[in-house]
Formats: sequence, C-alpha cells, structure tokens
Amino acid sequence: MKGNGEPSERDYRDARSRGGSERAQDVVDISDEDFWDTGRALSTNKARKHSDTFNDSSSDSSSIQESAKGIDAFPADGELIITSVSLLKRPKHRYRISFGTYALEIHEDVMIKYRMMKGSGFTREELEEIVLADERQRAYTDALTALSRKMRTSYEIGMRLEEKGWGKDIAEEVLRRLREEKLIDDAVYAQEWAQQRVSSRGKGKMWVRHELRQKGVEKPLIEEALGMVSEEEERNSAHELALKKWRSSTGELQDRKRKTGAFLMRRGYSGSLVSRVLRNIIEQEGLNSADDEEWEE
Repeated sequence: MKGNGEPSERDYRDARSRGGSERAQDVVDISDEDFWDTGRALSTNKARKHSDTFNDSSSDSSSIQESAKGIDAFPADGELIITSVSLLKRPKHRYRISFGTYALEIHEDVMIKYRMMKGSGFTREELEEIVLADERQRAYTDALTALSRKMRTSYEIGMRLEEKGWGKDIAEEVLRRLREEKLIDDAVYAQEWAQQRVSSRGKGKMWVRHELRQKGVEKPLIEEALGMVSEEEERNSAHELALKKWRSSTGELQDRKRKTGAFLMRRGYSGSLVSRVLRNIIEQEGLNSADDEEWEE
C-alpha cells in the first residue's frame, strides 16, 4: 500500500471532530489538503462547500452508483487510487472512501489502521482484507453496545452477534478480542452473579447453578463460583426469607412448615438446608414439632 503525505492518527481524529461540529449536510469531503492543516480551523462555509460539492456529484446519475459500492464490483486487476475521503454524518465514526466511481464505507479505526487517504493506492486483494477488518470492527461495536448495558457472558454476546447476522468466524474473533481486553470474563461473571443472587436476591445455590447454565457458563466455572459463596451466607439468606414466609403464613404448625419449606425449595435451597432453617425458626418461636421432617432435594 502507498500513501502520499500521510497524516497522523491525531490529525484524523482532529479533522473528524472539526467536521462533525460544523458540517451542514450528510457528508463532508476531507480529501482537500487544507482540511488536514492542524494550524487552521475548518470554517463552516468550507465544510458546507465541500459537502455541497459531494451532493452535487452524487445527484448526477451516478457518479457513485449504489451497485458500485460493494467490493465485488471493484476491478480485480491493477491498483485503485483513493480520490476522496468523506466523513458520514450517520452512522457515527464512518467514512466513505471513493476510488473514482467506486466507493466503500469504512469505520474510522479501520481507515486509520490502513492509512486510507487521498492518493493512496490499494489492490482488490488489499481492499478485501480491509472490508473484512471493517466487518470485525462493526461486530465489535455491536458487542460493546450490548456490554454497555450490563455484564454478559461469552455465550450471551455470541448469541447477540448471531442475532445481528454476524457469521461464526467474525463472532469468534470478536469474542477473542473481548477476552483479551478483559471486557468479558465468564469466571468473574459467575462469581459476581452467584454472590449477588444468594446474598441480595434470596436465591439458593441450586437456582443460581441453573441460571448460570442457561447463560452458557462452563460447569467448572459455575462450581468454582458457588464454592466461593459460604454456607453461612446461603443459610442467612434462607433464614431471612423463611422467617418472613413463616410469619405471613396461617394454619396449624405442620401447614406452616409445609408452606415455608415449599417456598424455600422453589427458591433453590437444598432440602437439608431447608430442614435446618425450619428447625431453627420453630425453636425461635418457642414451638414444639413432633414431626422433624427432612426435606428431599
């Protein structure tokens, strides 16, 4: 790949910032050398002039036809020279790279990585590599959007990418990158989930185990996470729930035991833990139970 007078990455970003606040149309042509002059600000009139120029050319039947924007339409032989680089208003951080009557839309990070500026030359093979890199970047952005809302497991991100239409290879590459950047970590996720569900949400370990399986966490990581939740924490959680249920229940002693025990079992507490908790509550209430029932798992 070749480039003439290549600007720095800072120049690219400064130029994008100036163009983003001053352009009045959907596209701002940043091919002009003056655009990259970091010593002068790009005036509003100039931004509008470049944008109008692009719009005039695009309205002319098809200096850049829609069918000519895909990489498959590019000539296979020879080198293609970039004739203009234009910042798109939407979506954010994307640029239209024109090669005469052909054009590609590329993410800013990919454009910077491959030094795509006016006058640079690329072969069809090189452009195919760039398009693939752009697809990975777009999929990565989709993953970041999902993670911005809450933590997720690898399986959940993979499913989200599949829903977005990304192929298996792209999804695996994105997941690899996210793991390297520590943006997803199933072990940490499982530990935090288990601790929070038992301590704050009144769920037993059996319930939490089922939840983590549904989230695609591997069994060893699940068991490790549950092992980090102490028996005392789970017992205290079960006891607090049981006491509330017991005091809101009516009927004979055995009826209240059955109602409270069944409630705890549905919350994912083990039978042995349920039995211990019920005995403690009955003792606290100063009651006697002839039937020391053991709850099955």
